[in-house]
Amino acid sequence: MSTVIKGGTLVSSGGLQAADILIEGEKISAIGPELRGERVVDASGCLVFPGFIDAHTHMEMPVSGTVTADSFQTGTAAAIAGGTTTILDFATQDKGGSLQQALDVWHGRADGHCWCDYGFHMAICDWNENTRAQLREMAGAGVTSFKCYLAYDNLMVSDAQLCDILTEMKKIGGILGVHCENGPVLDLLRERAVRSGNVSPAWHPRTRPALLEGEAVSRFLRLAGLAGVPAWVVHLSTADGLEEIRLARRRGQEVYVESCPQYFTLDERLYESPGFEGAKYVCSPPLRSREDQAALWEALSAGEIDLISTDHCSFNFKGQKELGLRDFTLIPNGMPGIEHRAAVMYTAGVATGRISVQQLCRVLSETPAKLFGLYPTKGLLAPGSDADIAIYDPRRDSVITAARQHQNCDYSPYEGFKTSGSLRDVFLRGAQVFRDGELSLPGMGRYLSRGRAFHSPE
Repeated sequence: MSTVIKGGTLVSSGGLQAADILIEGEKISAIGPELRGERVVDASGCLVFPGFIDAHTHMEMPVSGTVTADSFQTGTAAAIAGGTTTILDFATQDKGGSLQQALDVWHGRADGHCWCDYGFHMAICDWNENTRAQLREMAGAGVTSFKCYLAYDNLMVSDAQLCDILTEMKKIGGILGVHCENGPVLDLLRERAVRSGNVSPAWHPRTRPALLEGEAVSRFLRLAGLAGVPAWVVHLSTADGLEEIRLARRRGQEVYVESCPQYFTLDERLYESPGFEGAKYVCSPPLRSREDQAALWEALSAGEIDLISTDHCSFNFKGQKELGLRDFTLIPNGMPGIEHRAAVMYTAGVATGRISVQQLCRVLSETPAKLFGLYPTKGLLAPGSDADIAIYDPRRDSVITAARQHQNCDYSPYEGFKTSGSLRDVFLRGAQVFRDGELSLPGMGRYLSRGRAFHSPE
């Protein structure tokens, strides 16, 4: 059956277009005026986006003696409810394990369970000659983007290892993202705090200062410059890190910057919430100051931030966050966010005039598709592209509350947040999978085997 979406305003990074979209099978077959189809979806007064892409999620990931609250099934259902039609999750190598073992585990968790399309990045945590040899195998399996950590004992690599991995990226045409914090120094600060009896959630940001993000960003970018490869800074949270990125770009480096809604809308004062409530906001990097927040908005408006992901890493407050009741260093790090990314950023950014709706499309859809080898199949409303479509009604205001969310989490960090508009309809490869708050067609998600990871967004 053919479907025509009529009367909406189509959004791309290049502009707005009043046009209809004709869907035949899984693809967009035509865009233009007065198109006809067997089924009509009226999008009058609505914004029509290419399906959003969340390039940073952690589903079913073992962390801190527990496992993230969202499975691939629940997490991708929440993604669809928020207009996200593709996720890229982090398969993570175990110490002593292989990249292929990690990929097999993640396929076992995701295959057959996802509501949206999905692919994997690969987190490299045990660098050795066997791991090096497997990089080309990963590329052959459609995994062409990778991640390293400069923090967390069980995940981090050394500077020398990072430099070596960056050199290998050049050989395989991959791109490497890095979690930029100075892990050994953070560990020292955290140990000092606990020894002094400072164990409340308020000490989480105090022991992960902004300066140490900036230092790690600088270190990563200089090593990427040495290797002569593009660099991807994940979840940027500070003005200090932003300045290091600007410096690298002035040196002529290709640097791609990701940030997350929480760093634009929430700030470190929440860690001072009464009792143990601050634990809800424990994520890494932590929420930052209002000054950092303002710097990120300025950078987003200026086009200096390339993609907005969520770092969706959900834990329930009861039973999981409470693991750190007596020691903030034991609080599982992460927050839910995949369901509300578009509405939060539209409300805080577009509705306030900080960014345009075209810029929102760029960071939620187009650039992630280009950067990670999905474009133009994904991230674009054009004949031949997948009919992944998110219809946003700017007149349909809502209030975010955990009681109504699809995320498998007992709280929302955005509880009570009043949105300017909301998602109305979502199509995945031509099938309407979300309509007026109701999900349908579970398990439609398809694995995306990706080619060369890096395609210049310009």
